[in-house]
Amino acid sequence: MSRIDENKTFIPVRIAVLTLSDSRTLAEDRSGQVLVDRLQAAGHVLADRKIMPDDRADIADQLRAWVADPQVDVVISTGGTGLTGRDVTVEAHRDVYEKEIEAFGTVFTIVSMKKIGTSAVQSRATGGVAGGTYLFALPGSPGACKDGWDEILSMQLDYRHLPCNFVEIMPRLEESQRRK
Repeated sequence: MSRIDENKTFIPVRIAVLTLSDSRTLAEDRSGQVLVDRLQAAGHVLADRKIMPDDRADIADQLRAWVADPQVDVVISTGGTGLTGRDVTVEAHRDVYEKEIEAFGTVFTIVSMKKIGTSAVQSRATGGVAGGTYLFALPGSPGACKDGWDEILSMQLDYRHLPCNFVEIMPRLEESQRRK
């Protein structure tokens, strides 16, 4: 199983949090706040935080802006992953991905099944990589954000996590872009 190698030094990553909602304000953004509180408590840096309406092109543009920003290593969005007509976050993420991390959605579903049973099939959590930046889309409930962070991201974004983690391969994410 996984464990923390106490002989390694923790490496903080810079994380942007994006909440997708047509109705929430920063004061009402419980899901985004869950992510901010947890990432900062873990020792990571909040690089930026925004709330946007559910518009596929605008979401993809914001993701691309953060991918292009050298001060952002990871983007975590919350909201817009369901099945309704306004739920376009997954599609926006996939418009930006260079590579999808298919197992992220699978693992999130397994975690969700333990909490909400078969209702987990309605969640379309996703993860991917673009321009050397990790991008993750979580459902819009505070519980889903807690599950996504506590059960997956807190470990995968910790350089000390064994047997492997996302942070240790960050320097190699763009190796196909280097000159040979």
